[in-house]
Amino acid sequence: MKSLLHSAKFLALDMASTIFFVVLFELTGNVVLSVAIGMVLGIVQIGWVLARRRRPDAMQWLSLFLVLATGAATFITKDPRFILFKPTIIYCIVGVVMLKRGWMNRYLPQRAMLIVPDIGVVFGFIWAGLMFFSGALNLAIALRGDMALSLKFLAIFPLASKLTLFAIQYAIMRFIGRRRYLAMTPQAQAAFEAGADGAETVQHAGAAA
Repeated sequence: MKSLLHSAKFLALDMASTIFFVVLFELTGNVVLSVAIGMVLGIVQIGWVLARRRRPDAMQWLSLFLVLATGAATFITKDPRFILFKPTIIYCIVGVVMLKRGWMNRYLPQRAMLIVPDIGVVFGFIWAGLMFFSGALNLAIALRGDMALSLKFLAIFPLASKLTLFAIQYAIMRFIGRRRYLAMTPQAQAAFEAGADGAETVQHAGAAA
């Protein structure tokens, strides 16, 4: 779960940095200034991690590389759309990772793993699809060069789409899980409860250790 939350936090921070650039550009109208500050912030983020004697992970290094690369392209062309391509690249990379079959099951509660693991696999691919769709939509909006529209999109769609899919997934998995549980024989239900309780006890013991 820690790794999943870290990925969600990374995406949120990445969207926030892009929103910051768009807002600054809208306020100043200065592409060079907006990009320069964005690049400095990317370097400062990595510097802050290193100063705390921690090792930046691959996604943080990738984010810095993309900030510098898209920033350099923007400097050369004076076209602010290059910065807006960054979220699309990030979304596509995360989407590729999510194409691994069953990646989501490691983040499901033990009870869900025992009764609806196949649904978890399906939703893993659905999440990957959302990443690719978000990337494509961001690219289409970025190519239009409408900063106001990009700002609205980045401020609303990424979070709203993920919360919506999470709610849909929870409702569907709970509904199917309940139906499967009720369709079990009393003996199978007892075995299920014993297996779930035992696994949860082991997990709690491991967390306490």
